[in-house]
Amino acid sequence: MVEHPDAAAPQSPLSPAPPPAPAPAPSPSPPSPPPAAELSASPAHPSAAQRARAAAIVAALPLPERIRLVSGASFWTTHEVPGQVPSVMLTDGPHGLRKQAGNRDHVGLSAAVPATCFPPAVTLGCTWDVDLLEAVGAALGREAAAEDVAVLLGPGLNLKRHPRGGRCFEYLAEDPVLSGLLAAALVRGIQSQGVAACVKHYAANNQETNRMVVDAVIDERTLYELYLRGFELAVQRGAPAALMTAYNLVNGQYAGESARLMREVLRDAWGYDGLVVSDWGAVDDRVAGLAVGLDLEMPGGSGAFDAEVAAAVADGRLPEEALDAAAVRVASMALHWSEVRAAQHEPDADHAAHHALARRAAAAGCVLLQNDGVLPLAAGASVALIGAFADEPRYQGAGSSQVTPTRVDALRPALAGELGQSLRYAAGYDPLTGASTPALMAQAAAAARASEVAIVLVGLPSRLESEGFDRAGLRLPPDHEHLLEVVLDANPRTVVVLVGGGVVELPWADRPAAVLAAWLGGQAGGSALADVLLGVVEPGGRLAESIPVDGTALPASRNFPGEPRQVQYRERHLVGYRFHDTAAVPARFPFGHGLGYTAWQVDDVRLTGAGTDLTVHARVTNVGARPGSQVVQVYVGRAGASAVARPAKELRGFAKVHLDAGASTEVTIELDRRSFTVWDVATKEWVVEAGRYELLVGTSSTQLHGRLPVVLESDDVVAPEPPVAD
Repeated sequence: MVEHPDAAAPQSPLSPAPPPAPAPAPSPSPPSPPPAAELSASPAHPSAAQRARAAAIVAALPLPERIRLVSGASFWTTHEVPGQVPSVMLTDGPHGLRKQAGNRDHVGLSAAVPATCFPPAVTLGCTWDVDLLEAVGAALGREAAAEDVAVLLGPGLNLKRHPRGGRCFEYLAEDPVLSGLLAAALVRGIQSQGVAACVKHYAANNQETNRMVVDAVIDERTLYELYLRGFELAVQRGAPAALMTAYNLVNGQYAGESARLMREVLRDAWGYDGLVVSDWGAVDDRVAGLAVGLDLEMPGGSGAFDAEVAAAVADGRLPEEALDAAAVRVASMALHWSEVRAAQHEPDADHAAHHALARRAAAAGCVLLQNDGVLPLAAGASVALIGAFADEPRYQGAGSSQVTPTRVDALRPALAGELGQSLRYAAGYDPLTGASTPALMAQAAAAARASEVAIVLVGLPSRLESEGFDRAGLRLPPDHEHLLEVVLDANPRTVVVLVGGGVVELPWADRPAAVLAAWLGGQAGGSALADVLLGVVEPGGRLAESIPVDGTALPASRNFPGEPRQVQYRERHLVGYRFHDTAAVPARFPFGHGLGYTAWQVDDVRLTGAGTDLTVHARVTNVGARPGSQVVQVYVGRAGASAVARPAKELRGFAKVHLDAGASTEVTIELDRRSFTVWDVATKEWVVEAGRYELLVGTSSTQLHGRLPVVLESDDVVAPEPPVAD
């Protein structure tokens, strides 16, 4: 089938952007996990010798010193054992290093050293590009190593349960397979430099409202299949050396004190043997946390729990072995980092190269939602650039992940350098508040009328989305919607560029000539956006989250953010595309959707293998006139009756390809037993239900190019589940 393209205008003779990396060959996705021995030998993992040395040191320490070792010495550092175990630094870094400058900050709020601000996870998730994210991770690791940071606190991979979530900009996707595989790539990249990555926030940190105390009540199947699956994939495919627990409770217990989450799932089922650290200030009961495997309390410093831990060891409530195991993991991490750092000989970070990489990543995450051919801009066209974000860009989220960038590119100067006098500019609104005035509206309308094409940047000012609170709704600010009306009335050849860390409702989407979601582009987002608009590069993104017509119609809306101390996940699996495709309630733009500047053909869809070990094959051809990229997505759906409720389809693998015009390649995507399993509550096992399935091959959750029937035989028994009461 041929995916209908937008009409691509000829490429203008423009100054070149940084050259893209060579196109990687298509590879199976998800990739097979590396052998355990290979993962344990990662540059960020303590060696057996370092663990043995740490164990010997801990065994010789008196009880108070062992207790001190498992809590932080300051806001960002661990305790040292003089002459034996050094103090090391942990710091924020999901999309850029946030190392606090100086030693006088006790609350983590002082200025940070300059570092490359890469696009946040909302943008990186839309790249669907494992290789690119591994490269970004490696750059993050290099900058952390250059600043003597042992543990980088990221990536974040909690599921986007509801688009109003205040931290959606810091998470990757609404699907656990996409989130988990992309997070694993970031982890591998970070840890290639010897720095420990710390995946977060384990688990079910899906809202900011009352995040310190809210109890996420989730049925067992949904918990395992959605909210833990991304972490499982990150652990299996990335082997993070550290993991951070969430603030919230899960089914009545704080996440860091839950025997099920910490011991049964993380340690026993997944075999995780890395360091587990609390989110900052997330410890409620230190004794309970140590008992289940929460190693390091941060920020620590005050020793508030020391007496309680000592008393619990003395009276047998806390096995001394549990305390020692935590102390050994902390000491092992510190010993490992000291040896890594000593071997690096003053590592340095190439900020210019990292800026170019950030520019490439920002363009790769831009999602072209619709286009009648107005993009890329035709050579010589007169353009009205409207929106203060073009001059004062919103390029990262607000909260603990804020980076002090090495530089910031804005769109207006980037476009002006190419368009010269043919570019008109009107601010349209205040960049901080989003508010407009009649005079600003009039200036915008005049600029739009006087130009062949209008480009208007609208979106979410930082005051409307941040860590610490959830969004009140999904509409643009009223003045931004009014500005759109004014500009569209003045010039129907309008390109709308959406800026922000989350999706917004688009009731006006049928009016513009093109709609481009630029998200938060990081420090190079302005130049990357200019590259996309001018056609130097294509918008390479595909939606990592559905854009709903009406956010209030989402099933989770009835219980988001819930009561002050409890939120019930009554929607179960019906999150994102699982809801839209199962309930036949179309999204405005579906999960996986995205256009480019060329056209694609996906055919020769076929299947090889036996049982549940299957490989999906598809031929992908760039039938357009320009280079481009495409993402082939494989979904699994149950074709026959089932003992349990299932979504219509679920993503089980994907592959991104980059092809020149006229080029063709075969994509292979591997599936395994887990691609067909459900979590059986009765047996506490992953089981395969016998019967008929369909493998759906597409370029979004709704744009399908092939259906492959599969009949599976299995002796597994799936226990029926009771319905959820309203």
